[in-house]
Amino acid sequence: MKTTDEAEERTLVVPEGDEGTRLDLWLAGQLELSRTRIARLLEKGWISLNGEVPRKSEPVTPGDRIRVRIPPPEPARAEPEDLPLDVVWEDEHLLVVNKAAGMVVHPAPGHPRGTLVNALLHHVDDLSGIGGTRRPGIVHRLDRDTSGLLVVAKDDPTHRALSQLLKQRRVKRFYLAASWGHLDRSPRKIEGPIGRDPSNRQRMAVVEKGGRRAVTHVRVQESWPTAELLEVGLETGRTHQIRVHLAHIGHPVVADELYGKGWEKGMGGRHRQWARALASRTPRQFLHAYRLAFRHPATGEIQRFHAPLPSDLDEVARWARESVEA
Repeated sequence: MKTTDEAEERTLVVPEGDEGTRLDLWLAGQLELSRTRIARLLEKGWISLNGEVPRKSEPVTPGDRIRVRIPPPEPARAEPEDLPLDVVWEDEHLLVVNKAAGMVVHPAPGHPRGTLVNALLHHVDDLSGIGGTRRPGIVHRLDRDTSGLLVVAKDDPTHRALSQLLKQRRVKRFYLAASWGHLDRSPRKIEGPIGRDPSNRQRMAVVEKGGRRAVTHVRVQESWPTAELLEVGLETGRTHQIRVHLAHIGHPVVADELYGKGWEKGMGGRHRQWARALASRTPRQFLHAYRLAFRHPATGEIQRFHAPLPSDLDEVARWARESVEA
């Protein structure tokens, strides 16, 4: 991993319209760092607000000057591992991988090994250190049981540029998802701020107070007896966004154990058995990141990538189509 001997220093000025936002939340959005890392920087005195040491919950005011020092990344605690890695594209600045379902993106409690980061550290000599010691090179992520395309930065300038493109909504990410029921209209735009579920901290939910703006676009690709195959586009990228938004409108992702468990059991009528058959045939949440497009930070060229449904989900989709035609 690339490191520097000196801390990166940045001075930010809070603009009009951002008053009242918590300091840690505002900085996380500006710097593309996690709130956990922001909190750690605050605890160690690497952040000052108008020359004073602030609290992380302190609300910002237009005109506030915030000085941030980001220390050089420590050597990665994750160990390189020779794991299967489907590299779709690679150059000296970045790579695009097609992540397999079941692979966690970065090490975390309970998943210290076998992650995408472990595989990347084996495949690439140096990765961007902006993501910190546990997530080097990671610009965005996918849930463990979601397969598909991810872009990974090899160097810090590329990481910053890709993070800025994400913030500006100029990285186009599209998924294929199977959802229960039938949408009342297509295409459809789903809006609802997402935050931690107040009643279950292991889940996310649409929460009006304290949630972060989230927008998802869905379009029906195929209609099945009690479910649909959707193309889903992300305008924002919140944790579990697609799964939360689809569950929020009453159409959870098929086989989603967290947001749609047992949904098929509520199906009645002549398609009840079909719904149960679909659920039993779907080995994991039916969600796959199948298209990715962005402007390459170094060359300026538009890069477009496509990853068809992996075999486990493709078999489910083919069964659904054939059962409709029969």
